[in-house]
Amino acid sequence: MTSRRNFIKGSIVVASLAAVPAIFNKSYGNSLSEPGIRRKRIRNKPVVVSTWKHGLAANEAAWEILSQDGYALDAVERGVRVSEGDPDVTSVGYGGLPDRDGYVTLDACIMDETGNCGSVSFMENIKHPISVARLVMEKTPHIMLSGIGAQEFALSNGFKKEDLLTYESKLRWEEWMRSQNFHPEPTPDEENHDTIGMLALDHDGNLCGACTTSGLAWKYHGRVGDSPIIGAGLFVDGDVGGAVATGRGESVIKIAGTHLIVEFMRQGKSPEKACRMAVERIVNKQKDHQDFQVGFIALNKYGEVGTYSLARGFEYALQNHKENKLIKSPYYLKYNNTSK
Repeated sequence: MTSRRNFIKGSIVVASLAAVPAIFNKSYGNSLSEPGIRRKRIRNKPVVVSTWKHGLAANEAAWEILSQDGYALDAVERGVRVSEGDPDVTSVGYGGLPDRDGYVTLDACIMDETGNCGSVSFMENIKHPISVARLVMEKTPHIMLSGIGAQEFALSNGFKKEDLLTYESKLRWEEWMRSQNFHPEPTPDEENHDTIGMLALDHDGNLCGACTTSGLAWKYHGRVGDSPIIGAGLFVDGDVGGAVATGRGESVIKIAGTHLIVEFMRQGKSPEKACRMAVERIVNKQKDHQDFQVGFIALNKYGEVGTYSLARGFEYALQNHKENKLIKSPYYLKYNNTSK
């Protein structure tokens, strides 16, 4: 026969076990894989977000697909193609500033909601590397093709070989050569706003991303940054969210920046908090962090957007049902330095 004391002890044990999920949630940040988090409604869809001022035009192209209940992967591809084809965007595609030897070399990657991805790096003479990256994803057993192999793959799939070095970009390269300042441009300036990265959430809740760039101006021939590297320049997990990076690629690669942000969101962090934590990782690990710029954008599966950058000056473009607008990102370094 159960005594009153044993009954009370048993009740305490049962109550303690019932409290375990709540304690676990508090300790581990309400992982997005937990049932309580899954019940959160997707409030903001469709939505598209991209890096820098040239993201406004890219967003408009992506929105043409999203607003008609189209697929997010189609939207991000079409969106960043706008920047790739614009000669006035001197850090992406046609018109991109060349490397120190005068060659325009391009990097890009794309990723869908299921983890499928494709990438090209160090590719020349093909205007739209993002579309080549998608074909790598869809038509090969590989993730990345590079250099002449990437170019040959593109040509075999109907792409045209084109000279991507515009007259204006060539003039700037020649001016740099005369300056004898033989160092890659360390940070994006007002005319060289680096990568375009884009994330989109469509009407069906699919979250996809794309990233494309001509890389640092005056870089060493053969240099590849973070933009074509899955987990550095771009990472997407459709059950959690996605992130894109811009700025000095070497610094992003060192911390696997976008993968890190998605894992922070998986632990329950907001997109902005996850981006800030990634920036803080750079600050804590890289002693020269005051000498360059890095910016991150994150979009979670509920349509919530967050950004954070190392230094002042990073802007992102956000489009939803209401508007397409350029927004200044919060940043870590609260004082003037050489970064913009």
